[in-house]
Amino acid sequence: MRDLDLTSLRLFVAVCETRNIARAGENANIVGSAISKRLAQLESAVGAKLLTRRKHGMEPTPAGETLLEHARAIMTSTARIERDMSAYSHGLRGQIRVLATSSVLAESLAEDVAMFLQDPRHRSIRVDMEEGLSHQVIRGIKEGVASLGICWDASPLDGLQSRPYRNDHLAMVVHPAHPLARESTLQFSQTLDYEHVGMPVASSVQVMLHRAAAQAGKPLLHRVIVSNFDSALRVVRANLGITIVPREVAQPYAHATGLIVIPLTDAWAERRFTLCFRDEENLSPAAQVLLEHLANVARHDDTAAALKP
Repeated sequence: MRDLDLTSLRLFVAVCETRNIARAGENANIVGSAISKRLAQLESAVGAKLLTRRKHGMEPTPAGETLLEHARAIMTSTARIERDMSAYSHGLRGQIRVLATSSVLAESLAEDVAMFLQDPRHRSIRVDMEEGLSHQVIRGIKEGVASLGICWDASPLDGLQSRPYRNDHLAMVVHPAHPLARESTLQFSQTLDYEHVGMPVASSVQVMLHRAAAQAGKPLLHRVIVSNFDSALRVVRANLGITIVPREVAQPYAHATGLIVIPLTDAWAERRFTLCFRDEENLSPAAQVLLEHLANVARHDDTAAALKP
């Protein structure tokens, strides 16, 4: 198969999205006949029919659907290349992309990165952060979407290198009027008679909670499923359920709203996060410096915790 032309791929995506060659041409400031010619060349290059005409407009064939998925991924990668190279042309000497779970972003990563960027030696480095579930973080690092990933170290990191990062502590958050509000500590099994506010079912914590509930011989009852910690805590504030979130996230909110944060005594309630990457030696100099910074703040955090009486 001959090399695919980026402009043709971009126009193919535009036709698939607008379902109309003429409209795609107007948006791209290209006449429809030129687009038709490029599409014909694209079909010749891949050796398959890509589009078919329906009553409601142009529609990709099965082969076209496959190419559309790949073409969108290529367009995304191309946009990232353009942005990253533009950063260098404007004098930045480092562009680092970090993937991290919601817990990491909600707790400490933003502050750790801000501290890194405040160092005058790093004024020419740009750090972009994106949130994802643990498996999305790991997949993104393996696929080269980002240089560094941060996720729960219980996640499978096969094929990746890693360094320790910070840790946190899962806790139960309840309304002051809830029957569990009088408890000073809890085991997870003690909460299974009550309705929970859950997070996305594919998250590592939710998978682990369902497994722990099965081991306790009880179902995990979800009254509400939400997408983030703030929503979960708001539901608890309305006394519609209880939720498990990191103590480090819950305490500031609880202090302001009167919610009760109860430590969990289960062994898995203390979590360690890990910095993961494909190959430390092949990281860019900027990414290596950021990796060392994050690993160092984690070590200092561990030391400070060990010195507490």
